Amino acid sequence: MNDDLLFLVSATAVLAVAYKVWQVSLDAREAANRIARDTCSRAVVQFLDDTVAFAGFRLARTPRGGRPRILRTYTFDYTNDGFERAQGFIVLRGRRLEAVGLAGSPT
Repeated sequence: MNDDLLFLVSATAVLAVAYKVWQVSLDAREAANRIARDTCSRAVVQFLDDTVAFAGFRLARTPRGGRPRILRTYTFDYTNDGFERAQGFIVLRGRRLEAVGLAGSPT
């Protein structure tokens, strides 16, 4: 009986952690979409496909505390002439913007 209870508690904890990771990832993607839209609007270019694509992540330390954080990179397509696609990128630390760039010109 104790083994069953331990398994149930462990499985619940694993599911809770997986749900939290999934929710944080969705929040980061929403933030990246908002940043891509705003960046394209300020640059007077058209944001294509109305979404970003997850390109990868890496661990990096924060500047002050040295605490490791996940940096997520997203890419998105835009056009300035309506015909040719160009690619931009966004790097987020949590939901905070670290870097954004359009076609090789980071801003």
